[in-house]
Order: sequence, then C-alpha cells, then structure tokens
Amino acid sequence: MARWLPRSADLTRFCQKLNRVKTLEDDMMETSFNRCLSTIDLTLLGIGGMVGSGLYVLTGTVAKEIAGPAVIVSFIIAGFASLLAALCYAEFGARVPKTGSAYMFTYVSVGEIWAFLIGWNVLLEYMIGGAAVARAWSGYLDSIFNHKIKNFTETHVGTWQVPFLAHYPDFLAAAILLVATAFISFGAKVSSWLNHVFSAISMGVILFILIMGFVLAQPKNWSAQEGGFAPYGFSGIMAGTATCFYAFVGFDVIAASSEEARNPQRAVPRAIAFSLGLATGAYILVSMVLTLMVPWHTLDPDSALADAFYRRGYAWAGFLVAAGSICAMNTVLLSNLFSLPRIVYAMAEDGLFFQVFSQVHPRTQVPVIGIVVFGLLMALLALIFDLEALVQFLSIGTLLAYTFVAASIIVLRFQQQKVDAPAPAAGGRPSPEPHEGPSTGELKEYESFSDKLQLVDRDKSKEHREPGQLKAAFEPYLEFLSDFYPGEVVTVAVVTLMVSAICLCSILVFGNTHLHLPTWSYSLLLVLFSLGFLLSLLLLWAHEQQRSTQTFQIPLVPLSPALSIVLNIYLMLKLSYMTWLRFAVWLLLGLLVYFGYGIWHSKENLREPRPQRVSARYVVFPSGSLEERVQPVQPSSQPTAGLPDTDTEDCKR
Repeated sequence: MARWLPRSADLTRFCQKLNRVKTLEDDMMETSFNRCLSTIDLTLLGIGGMVGSGLYVLTGTVAKEIAGPAVIVSFIIAGFASLLAALCYAEFGARVPKTGSAYMFTYVSVGEIWAFLIGWNVLLEYMIGGAAVARAWSGYLDSIFNHKIKNFTETHVGTWQVPFLAHYPDFLAAAILLVATAFISFGAKVSSWLNHVFSAISMGVILFILIMGFVLAQPKNWSAQEGGFAPYGFSGIMAGTATCFYAFVGFDVIAASSEEARNPQRAVPRAIAFSLGLATGAYILVSMVLTLMVPWHTLDPDSALADAFYRRGYAWAGFLVAAGSICAMNTVLLSNLFSLPRIVYAMAEDGLFFQVFSQVHPRTQVPVIGIVVFGLLMALLALIFDLEALVQFLSIGTLLAYTFVAASIIVLRFQQQKVDAPAPAAGGRPSPEPHEGPSTGELKEYESFSDKLQLVDRDKSKEHREPGQLKAAFEPYLEFLSDFYPGEVVTVAVVTLMVSAICLCSILVFGNTHLHLPTWSYSLLLVLFSLGFLLSLLLLWAHEQQRSTQTFQIPLVPLSPALSIVLNIYLMLKLSYMTWLRFAVWLLLGLLVYFGYGIWHSKENLREPRPQRVSARYVVFPSGSLEERVQPVQPSSQPTAGLPDTDTEDCKR
C-alpha cells in the first residue's frame, strides 16, 4: 500500500511546478505585435472601457434607490478605491510591458497555477461582459423604435421558455458583436481609430449634458424639503460606493495593451491616471447635474438623464443622450473584444492554453484566430443566453484579479532581482569560484557551501541590503528574523496578511447576519484579525524593498496594496452565494484544462533543468578511511577527469 503513496520529493517537485514563475526575456520591448499606440490612444481606450452605459443608467439607479444626491460622495470614494487597484496595474504595466494584464502580472510574481486561474476567470468575465453590453445596446436601440425589433422577432421567430436561455433570440446584439469583431481583426490602429470616433461623440454628449445641466440646476433639490443631501445616511453612501465601484472596471484594457504601446514605461501609467481621473470626474459631475435638475426621488432609474431633460421641457435632448449612450456602449464593446484575445494569446504563448491562439497575423499583427473565435462565442452568448443571472459573475472575476495583482505588487517589491549568470565560453567549464561583478563588487552566484557562507557574511557587512532582508535598524529588536533566508519572512507575512484580510472581512460581512455572533466574540475576533493584519504589515515594512527604478512605482507599499486587498475581498464576500457557486464550477473547469493541458505544455517546463543520473564511487584506503565521489553519468565514452576509467579500479584495498 505504501508504494502507491507519492513520495515527499515527488510532492515537492509537483508543488514547485504549480508555483513556478514566468521567466521574462532580457529585451521585453521585443514583440510580434505592432507597437503603434500612443498615450492618447491608451487613455481613450481606458475611458471607453470605463465610461459606458453606467454613466447613463447607474447614476440614476444609485441616486434614487441607494444614496440620494450623496451618490456624488459614493463615486468619490469608489474612485479612490479604484485608484489603489489602478496604481498596481500601472506599476506592473510599466515594468512588464507584455500583454496579458492580471494574468501576466500574477505569473511573473506569484505562480503558474494562480496566473492560469486568474486568466481563466478574466476570460469568462470579458465574454459575459461583452455579450451583456451587446444585449443592452440592442435593447436601448430597440426602445428608441418602440420595441419594433423585439416584436418582429417574437412574432416571426418565436419565444423560448427554457432556463438559462433568453426569452427570444437577440439577432441585433449578435450582429453588432460580429461587426465589432471584424473591425478589431484589422489591427490595433484601426481599433484605436474606431474607439477615437465613438469616444469623441460620447465625450461631446457628456459635455453637453454638463453645460445644459448646470444651466437648469436648482439647488433646492438638495434641500431638506426634498429629503436632504444624504437621505439614506452613511450606510447608503457606503452601499452606493460598493455599486459605483464596478463603474470603474475597464482600465485594465490599458495594461492588456502595453505590448502595443510605443513607450509603455511612460504611456501606461499616464494613460491609467488620465483615464481614471477623467472617468471619475465625469461620473461625479453627471451625478451632480442629474440630482440638481430634478428631485432625486422622482428619477426614472432606467433612463434618468433623458427623463430629466424631458421633464424640464427639453425632449429633443433625449435623442442626444440616446446617441451618447449607444456610442459609450460601443466603446465598451471594443474594449472587451480588444482585451480578450490578447489575454488568450498570452496564455497560449506561455503554453498554458491551446497553441493555436498564439498565432499572430503577419500583416495586421494581431491574434486573428483568437479574435474571430472568441468574437463568435461572444455573439453566441448574446444571441441565445439569459445573461442577467450571470452579470454578477463579472464582479467576482474582476475583484479576484485586483486582489492578486495587489498581492503580486507586494511580492515583487520584496523579491530579489534575478541576475542571469554569464554563459561559459565554448568548450570551457564554468568556474566554481563565486563570480564577482567588476563594477558593483557584488557576488552573483555560488556553487559550494563555503561560497554561500562567504556571500552571507559579505551581505551582512554591506551597508545596502538586498530586497527581502531585514533592515539594519530592526536587527537589535528582531534579531531572530535575521537567520532566515531573504524573502522567507516576507512570504509568511504576505500569506498571513491575506488570511487575516479574509477572516476580518468575513466577520464584518457575516458576523452579525449569518453567524449571529455575540457582541463580545464579534469584537474579539475583529481585534484579533486586525492585529494579525497590522502585524503582517509591520513585518513587511521591516524588510528591504527593491531600489527605486526608472519606471513608475506605487507609493506607500505595502500599505496601498494591502488596503486594495481588503476592499476587494470585502466586496467579493458581499456577492450572493449563487455567484460563488457558479464561480466554483468555472474554477473546476479551469483546473481540468490546466491539469489536462497547461501543466504539460507550459514553456517553463523547457527551462527547468532535467534531473541527472549520478554514480557514486568509493575508494577505501589502507588506513580504513572512506572517500565518496559523486559524479554525473557521462554520455560519452571518455573517462571523467580525476577518476579511474575502469571498473576494476573502483575498489582498492
């Protein structure tokens, strides 16, 4: 029975395979894509991904049902919370200018299986998101024509009463996705130009709404007679923040496009900052105008802006609002179709997904096969499936990606920079002595235990310490931590931070409602998990980080990423249990794909050194001492230098 159990060495190698990280090329600017996107192009892509139909629908819904005029404060807080996640994406996009977004960032810092699961969830998120926006686009356009398209389809095609399927096939939604897929396949420049057109129209409509809105504003609509500025109190503001947070989802399209940016080190951080700032300003100002034009409690949640202009006597403005809404939804569609094939390409290029999706068209320099296949799948989803029940799935995939990217920032900052050893000359043998850099004087590699001791002693004597090592100022107080290898304590601290954050958010969300904890235990658990979270932050802060680089770096690490992690986990736990159930099923499918294909075809397999067979020879001298020599088995027939070349000389007496 015991022989069927896996050995500890096999389990160790298996876990190492799951957690291996991606090895980046020396020249990360080299790519098969066309680096043609400027900072303006990336900024408009980000704005197009964030400012969609939510500006025209979400503002009225949150204002009437959740927060009142204080929806403005909700958008301010949500914008700040999104900024924490966006800064993490900005640092990674500048340091690792490769396509793949959250998948790539997780792969280079956390591990392979985690990166695959992030990419697998983002894949479904983009598919459902694009199909849902297409159906919303179809419904909005159909409503302008008094639902004639819907009535025609139901009359001549029929209706369905099948679970998970739509009430009727939406041919218009499928058609707009197919048209968008055709434009995306022409290349990044064509996609960017099309996005410019729709973004310009959308921003022009927003500017019109703001000017006309402030002209028609009536401050009395915020007065106590109308319910006041915050009729639902602080709880309403925070509930509105949780809803408004999802309005800013979309800036990751900039990180996914970093491999097509001309100067990603500068363009990606700037584009993320500009697009998030403009989107936040647009949401805040439109919310302010909307609640000042008409009393917040009389808003129509489905078409708040158009209805507000209609009630103030400007019915013609409703057509402009409808045009702006359709153009805004077009930019979101382009954003989804632009990002999805590139993330699939990154996974296929690394060997974790089917290799056919890693092919890039030599003329358009885009992954055409991925664009066409996933464009067709998205159109099929929009055609026949009921997406309302799956829309919440978008939130959990996005929040999980944000969480892992924030954790990856912490890991990356305290990770020692990998320096490749120089290749030996042809016919030569690598020197066993430690190699010392000619300019820095730092030890780069060692091959024996004595070399390792020399490296440790030298590191301790140096004034500057490597990332992951305990700071000199804390050695008198935390001397017991200096015995660990660089990065070991950091790894434990990051895991502790994540576990503490999950437990803390679980108590906050479920403590009083589902668990029905007494007040004393609720308070005690909050204090304990808060202390665990703070202690892990202090441990991280007590260790050295990487030196400042020429690319953008998020400030206040590890505090900023840690706050982003807590916020994302809290919002994930607020989702319904059915969302978590569907998420678990999708994860199981992803694990089947990974263990059935990805782990065997991963390109990191080719980089791993193959285990060598070794032979041991013992020489017994007359004095009775025993000397053991271990050497690799040589494939050639030449004798190994320094050892006998015949078996008869292996033993002497």
